[in-house]
Amino acid sequence: MSDQHEHWQRTYRTHPEMYGDEPSEAAVYAARLFRERGARDVLELGAGYGRDALHLARQGFRVTAADFSAVALAQLRERADAEGAGERVRTLEHDVRQPIPLPYRSVDAVYAHMLLCMDLSTQEIRDLVAEIRRVLKPGGAFVYTVRNTDDAHFGSGKSLGDDIYEHGGFAVHFFSAELVETLAAGWELRDRHSFEEGELPRRLWLVTQLLPAR
Repeated sequence: MSDQHEHWQRTYRTHPEMYGDEPSEAAVYAARLFRERGARDVLELGAGYGRDALHLARQGFRVTAADFSAVALAQLRERADAEGAGERVRTLEHDVRQPIPLPYRSVDAVYAHMLLCMDLSTQEIRDLVAEIRRVLKPGGAFVYTVRNTDDAHFGSGKSLGDDIYEHGGFAVHFFSAELVETLAAGWELRDRHSFEEGELPRRLWLVTQLLPAR
């Protein structure tokens, strides 16, 4: 088990619902976009305890909620069952450094809130986006958020290399605009806009990229 894996397991045990019950701003946006594009099956990567996955389920989507923390996924399943959304939410324990265990062209949309900016190298991120492209259907949408190089924590804390810095036990890969552009090669980069969330506040980009319809 990696240090980051154990850190997140411990964090979810001691601070359940650490980000609250309400969905993130990004999830509200993603649900609206996915609905407009006629999506039905959504994969969320880095779902945690499910505040965003449950919002997507409440909006009528069938959600596969993936995370590498079994503790978080158990909390998600309990919450989904308690509010009657269990049939619309499937949980999947998965480390995104491994291939996504879903078939080719099997989902309509993929959503990831601050997952790509975890302790992942640039090559691991590129490999993950290639996997996302594999499981998306033609015309599918990918919405993700990442902390960026305008964030107050960028360049401070313990440097792990590759624009990754550790603060309070959490490792973050801060994204440059160039990295966003690189990841969008072969996609339509529909939008990249800045927003703020949480304390400091954290500075993030919300990125929307679309696969060609054919």
